[in-house]
Amino acid sequence: MKIIYYLILIVLTLGCTMDHKENNSTDWINNLTIYEVNLRQYTPQGTIRAFREHLPRLKSLGVGILWFMPIHPIGTVNRKGTLGSYYSIQNYYGINPEFGTLNEFKSLVNEIHEMGMYVILDWVANHTAWDNPMADEHPEWYTKNHEGNFQIPAGTNWDDVIELDYSNDNLRAYMTAAMKYWVREVNIDGFRCDVAGMVPTDFWESVIPKLGKIKPMFMLAEWEEPELLENAFHADYNWGLHHILKDIAAGEKEFYEIQKYYQAPPKSYPINALRMNFLDNHDENSWSRVMSNHFGKNLYPLLIIIFTLPGMPMIYSGQEAQLNKQLKFFDKDTIIWGDAPDSKFYQKLISLRKRHKVFWNINHNLKFMGNLPPGPVGFKRWNKDDSFQIVVNLFEQDQELDPSLIDGSILLGDGISQKTTIARHGYLVCNNDQ
Repeated sequence: MKIIYYLILIVLTLGCTMDHKENNSTDWINNLTIYEVNLRQYTPQGTIRAFREHLPRLKSLGVGILWFMPIHPIGTVNRKGTLGSYYSIQNYYGINPEFGTLNEFKSLVNEIHEMGMYVILDWVANHTAWDNPMADEHPEWYTKNHEGNFQIPAGTNWDDVIELDYSNDNLRAYMTAAMKYWVREVNIDGFRCDVAGMVPTDFWESVIPKLGKIKPMFMLAEWEEPELLENAFHADYNWGLHHILKDIAAGEKEFYEIQKYYQAPPKSYPINALRMNFLDNHDENSWSRVMSNHFGKNLYPLLIIIFTLPGMPMIYSGQEAQLNKQLKFFDKDTIIWGDAPDSKFYQKLISLRKRHKVFWNINHNLKFMGNLPPGPVGFKRWNKDDSFQIVVNLFEQDQELDPSLIDGSILLGDGISQKTTIARHGYLVCNNDQ
């Protein structure tokens, strides 16, 4: 009956908020970097309280938005592993007791805000755990197979969850109320929406403006479809770029594919669409490969690309510590931090974006450079006040550059490359003199 209680609670409080003027301004995201928090594996304790000790370090790193993987209680029926999947939601209003309490999470959000950072919460709207009370109280909220039984999401092997049916208006009302709850009661700043494209677009187009009436929200879709960014989400995953960089590192694609991707994009996005650029995330790490091993010597030049191309960069838990293993997804597997040796490198990248509006999310100006030898990739970024040239060398040999190619001063480099020679696996970010 808890579900019904919260529905009534939201309906009663709705009248108190109807006079709020809708505010969807998300200017605060313009120069920020997203950081994905894998709370379970972040500390030996895997708790909210233990994670708080890392906040000063994350503030020093310069990240602006902390994205928490789902913090809700996890289903026990058909559970995978000993701890289960974050994405098997047993209760949309609860906190996983292994992490802590609701009050602890509220306090964490307040502390993050006081430090000048923001919080977005991973939201799983497409499916629930088998033992979510909704399945007993409202079985009509779920899709069914030909035998009339619950079913896992179509086209997946996710047998620890069952699929919701958004043709039911009462489900839509419940999910809307649950999302509002976390904004009003916990004061989060947005959502990263899991498999957003598996949920009808018109649901997102309905719920996101309602959330914006409460406070400015940042909405990130885990998907790659222009339609979701037309009237709903602010950003989605730049999977296309990610797979190109991944394939280049594996020797399966050539360097020019980066330029081709931007000059002849496979999908037509709105002119100001925001894409999230990344080399790693929880899925890639746990199910695919270890980032540092896969990208090898080209890791740093590719990160330069991630942070200087149009879009919003994202860092996954442990990247700054040179995470050297695939974290278990259903069991405990603590990140080994050491002294987080790549922290200074990420600090420089994040600081570069913060200080120079050329690299902010609102600027989409991009032109690839010609007259480059095989191996290097170069492009220009500019606005009305400033101009930058970025060159990275993904080749095994040093490369000579045309002396007239790069103007101005080196703002960020690998320590070896010069304006006329770029070292193997090297990089340059140059501020053009104007």
